[in-house]
Amino acid sequence: MKRRLMWMAGTGMTAVALLAGCSDTPVGTGAHRAASPVASAGREAATESSRAAVAEHVRTVVEDRLSADETRFGSGTGSPCSTSSPAMFTARCGAAAQATGADASFALEQIDRREGFATLRSVAKKLRTAVAGYERLGCADAPTDAAARHACLEPAALIAQAFPDLRSGTDLGLRGA
Repeated sequence: MKRRLMWMAGTGMTAVALLAGCSDTPVGTGAHRAASPVASAGREAATESSRAAVAEHVRTVVEDRLSADETRFGSGTGSPCSTSSPAMFTARCGAAAQATGADASFALEQIDRREGFATLRSVAKKLRTAVAGYERLGCADAPTDAAARHACLEPAALIAQAFPDLRSGTDLGLRGA
């Protein structure tokens, strides 16, 4: 190695470029690997790849449930829980609320103790609260009290929008949000 460097120095070439990746530490020792920016970059890439795989898995399993329930109940203005739907105060919306709560809980189970997924976590918790409120108020039992009916509007609206909101949360999970 010294002869090669001296020869290069004698020819006027700069040896700095060759020295940048060199180390006196024997290859294969912990010190050599720790000092290597390539190994460090490899670990970071593996970690990112692992996170991406987890996010893709979460998106896939949650999407399967969402698609089935969205097909069954509809979403947005097509949901029985839409505030413009005559079914908002019926067992049909109650069933959609239960499915929504189960899907939100399932999403939270999938991301439990995992980094990222802030949006999905927030949406799922908010939906579980909305479902609990809808059930606590007895909204599916056609309350006659005007105040109770009015109190049902907010949780029902969140439930009606649940499937697209959960789906957006899983999509953002792929981007680390």
